[in-house]
Amino acid sequence: MDDQHLTKVVLLACGSFNPITNMHLRMFELARDHLEDTGQYRVVKGIISPVGDAYKKKGLIEARHRLEMARLSTDSSDWITVDPWESLQPEWVETAKVVRHYYKEMLEAEQNTDDVDTVKYAKKRRIEENHFGASSHQKKDGLQLMFLCGADVLESFGVPNLWKREDIDEIVGRYGMVCITRSGSDPHKFIHQSDKLWQYRQNIHVVREWVTNEISATQVRRSLRRGRSVSDLCGGTSLTCCH
Repeated sequence: MDDQHLTKVVLLACGSFNPITNMHLRMFELARDHLEDTGQYRVVKGIISPVGDAYKKKGLIEARHRLEMARLSTDSSDWITVDPWESLQPEWVETAKVVRHYYKEMLEAEQNTDDVDTVKYAKKRRIEENHFGASSHQKKDGLQLMFLCGADVLESFGVPNLWKREDIDEIVGRYGMVCITRSGSDPHKFIHQSDKLWQYRQNIHVVREWVTNEISATQVRRSLRRGRSVSDLCGGTSLTCCH
């Protein structure tokens, strides 16, 4: 199929990345393979957005260290980048606002390209601003931002008072998301049991990771505290700043 008929997608992953691991990077590759296999999308960029120090999570490494580790881990990638905007904010920024920020940046970058069709852009912007309740899969022109996450984040939507309902509407209903499964998780069942997620089910791409990989940032930090090697767990990143 000609690329001009494909929806170009930017994948955005938010989180602590405390520290970044090979599994974080693997999520991007899995998401790209899945979306492009549908024949509807071409993934053009991946963005890693580490949370700022104001998040105040116990054991959170300073943002400057997490940013540097993420940058080192993505050095060899020609499409995954690390953006410092969220980590540089003086206050913690809700995920929906982070997604909104990058979506706005994405549209502005598209508008500023030399070959932009300004009439088409203005029309698209109006459609996007009134997009809630419609399927993000209906957008077949220009760029689309998708929120990339693991099954744990999807399931956290069901935790009482953790997420604002309007934020779930925006993230899932307006932008869409790609959810990577891990052993022991069943996103399809969770979506079926959630009226809110069921409403937006066509906006959620569930991707099964068939290659077992149980690496987590929590396990890496535990190994570091105990003086154990974490070689090859973090994409070749130097982790001296984690000690």
